[in-house]
Amino acid sequence: MRTLICIACPMGCKLTIEEKDGQYTIEGHKCKRGLEYGMQEMTDPRRYISSTVRVIGGFLQVIPVKTDRPIPKDKIFDVMKEINKIKVSAPAQIGQVLIENVAGTGSNIVTTRSLLKAENTK
Repeated sequence: MRTLICIACPMGCKLTIEEKDGQYTIEGHKCKRGLEYGMQEMTDPRRYISSTVRVIGGFLQVIPVKTDRPIPKDKIFDVMKEINKIKVSAPAQIGQVLIENVAGTGSNIVTTRSLLKAENTK
C-alpha cells in the first residue's frame, strides 16, 4: 500500500493506492483528476523541471527555464545535464526554445522570462 497527496487540484486529497497482480485500486480521490494522478504516479511518474541557464551579455547572469511538459521522473538527471551544458546570448524572449526534445523526452527547455542585453556603462 502507498499513500500520496494528490497535487492535481487544490483539494490535496490523501490517496491510498494498493497494487494486486498488476491492477491498482485508488481510494481517497474526490475528483477524476485524483484518480488519473494516482494511476500516473504508479505507472509512469512525471515531473516538470525548473532551473536556470547562464547568460552571455545580459543584464542578469542567468535566466530561468523550465520544461514545457512533464518528463519521466527517471530522466531528471539526464535533462539537468543538458541544461547545465548550455548558455544563451542576450537578448532572450519569454518562451524561447533553448533545447528541443531534451534528452529524448519530447519536452523542450524554454525560457520563463525575457532578458535584455546589458547596457554599456562607460
